Amino acid sequence: MILVGTAGYSYDSWIGPVYPEGIDKKEMLNFYAKEFSFTEINSSYYRMPNRFMFYHMQAKTPEHFQFVIKAHKSLTHVREDNEKEFTEFKEALKPLVEAQKFGCVLAQFPTSFRNRDENIDYLKEFRAQMGDIPVVVEFRHEEWMDENVFELLEDEDLGYVCVDEPQFKTLVPPVVRATNRIGYVRFHGRNYKKWWQHKETHERYDYLYSGAELKEWVPWIKKLAAKTEKTFVSMNNHYRGQAAINGRMLREMLEQEWGEVR
Repeated sequence: MILVGTAGYSYDSWIGPVYPEGIDKKEMLNFYAKEFSFTEINSSYYRMPNRFMFYHMQAKTPEHFQFVIKAHKSLTHVREDNEKEFTEFKEALKPLVEAQKFGCVLAQFPTSFRNRDENIDYLKEFRAQMGDIPVVVEFRHEEWMDENVFELLEDEDLGYVCVDEPQFKTLVPPVVRATNRIGYVRFHGRNYKKWWQHKETHERYDYLYSGAELKEWVPWIKKLAAKTEKTFVSMNNHYRGQAAINGRMLREMLEQEWGEVR
């Protein structure tokens, strides 16, 4: 199963390119879910989510829609004295689990999180704290591109997040691997000029993929899907609705090769 969606859905810059003029923000998710099969919730990184929030989100979506929830920053960036935060975060997920609309937790670690013994231990601790909740891990430093790391992810039942992003020396290259039953791909754009030097965060992700660039990934995504129960493909080049545009393009390419894609 391949599910195509975007990293987030509630953006002012999407009004016009994606959403009709005058749309109420409360109606964006309902509108979005008519076209895409899942979304990443990124606000949960900045603010600890709660059951109430996710209960009302899932109620706006159709059957089989899926949510991927980004781990709160206290779990991936602080990483100290956070047992209480793990408990609170897991509690918030329950309405999604009960509605069978929970995809997985996305643990996106910072560039400063490098391949060190203490960080390997923390990955194991993260897995233990999450219990049986499915988790995928995104690294931001190329040091993690090591066969021993992939074996670790497999042993700990942690999914690996494949990425498409500018190919700077320290960033993660487009390695395609499946380390548990969930496949995951995130498209961050290839905005070399603004990746490190930008005034606003969204400038980093201001990029529209060409058809040729997306087509490179079609055989890789098919390969990933063949080895997993479900594969999430997330477009994070969200500025001005470019994620939605590229999501549609890639979904059409995959359907031409594979058949129906959700």
